[in-house]
Amino acid sequence: MSKALQGVRILDFTHVQSGPTCTQLLAWFGADVIKVERPGAGDITRGQLQDIPNVDSLYFTMLNHNKRSITLDTKNPKGKEILTALMKACDVLVENFAPGVLDRMGFSWEAIQAINPKLIVASIKGFGPGPYEDCKVYENIAQCAGGAASTTGFRDGVPLVTGAQIGDSGTGLHLALGIVTALYHRTHSGVGQRVTVAMQDGVLNLARVKLRDQQRLAHGPLKEYSQFGEGIPFGDATPRAGNDSGGGQPGRILKCKGWESDPNAYIYFITQAPVWDKICDVIGEPDWKTHPDYAKPAARLPRLNDIFARIEQWTMARTKFEAMEILNGHDIPCGPILSMKELAEDRSLRATGTVVEVDHPARGKYLSVGNPIKLSASPSDVARSPLLGEHTEEILREVLGLGDAQVTDIRDSGALDPPRKEAAE
Repeated sequence: MSKALQGVRILDFTHVQSGPTCTQLLAWFGADVIKVERPGAGDITRGQLQDIPNVDSLYFTMLNHNKRSITLDTKNPKGKEILTALMKACDVLVENFAPGVLDRMGFSWEAIQAINPKLIVASIKGFGPGPYEDCKVYENIAQCAGGAASTTGFRDGVPLVTGAQIGDSGTGLHLALGIVTALYHRTHSGVGQRVTVAMQDGVLNLARVKLRDQQRLAHGPLKEYSQFGEGIPFGDATPRAGNDSGGGQPGRILKCKGWESDPNAYIYFITQAPVWDKICDVIGEPDWKTHPDYAKPAARLPRLNDIFARIEQWTMARTKFEAMEILNGHDIPCGPILSMKELAEDRSLRATGTVVEVDHPARGKYLSVGNPIKLSASPSDVARSPLLGEHTEEILREVLGLGDAQVTDIRDSGALDPPRKEAAE
């Protein structure tokens, strides 16, 4: 079976996490992703958070599967010529440089259009146009500026960021969709276009239910929030709500058997209205089905803390998996709090390719995430990340059609290799 993006060539000028997330997804779908890296150094994450000395870090390997690496000094005249030739040979250029870097390299949007009017130029920035557009942004900054942190955590605590990388990886996923959309548009327009995603915008898109609640506040308290049941007034902004559900069905994280020693012995429990009678039977409160204080959703809202305290008495007598089995048998929505260790060892995730084992020539075998998007006619496989500059000459010959003498001339120019120490001194 052919790959969904087979025949699409991506010039990958990205680094760290947001951009590489995007280009890795495209590579999983079959695009030929050519990662351009600095000679002698490469993507900065190759050396960050290393667990094995002198080996590409997991930070790098888990974000750069299925790609080819070319080292190129873009300040070198010959290197600039090669980059220009690659722009002519590629369908998409992806970058997440600081604002203005591409322009200072001599590759403004107008210049790129002159080189290849069909080229799609996709960019990730921290902020869109406005007072902060020139600011440097990282994951946690994006979460804070995009509204996620102000609505995460408990009411009486500081704002919190989430361990899910919604700023970096989330924005990369948004950009991948924009690129595929622009590629489709090009099939009937014949021209490329700019695709831009700001990290602040991506986070806000993922936090849209909190923007929903901000507007609901103008018409009264948010009754599904814990503080409503506690009689605590709401302020003028969407508050932090702990582990309350973000939807119309109240939910909480509850302790399970073993919680005293296991930090993940918890389950998420949702008191969905259609199965309320079943919940009452399971926890041993059949009278609640007809009691005026509990029978209807509106009556339950001021009493959610008491209700979940009673449900927690039931969950604490069972492990999270025992509770899960019983509750699922009654179609009561719930989910165990799974640790990264439990996920890494989950056989079902291995079977679906959501977690994969990859073999690296220097690192050996390691676990990584696979493609979370499954296509029935275009399955994805996960190939290891490239070594620095591993495919340089291959790309020059295969993509640009250069011969041995031309490749030798380019290498002698210093465009492909780091400067020698004596030359630097």
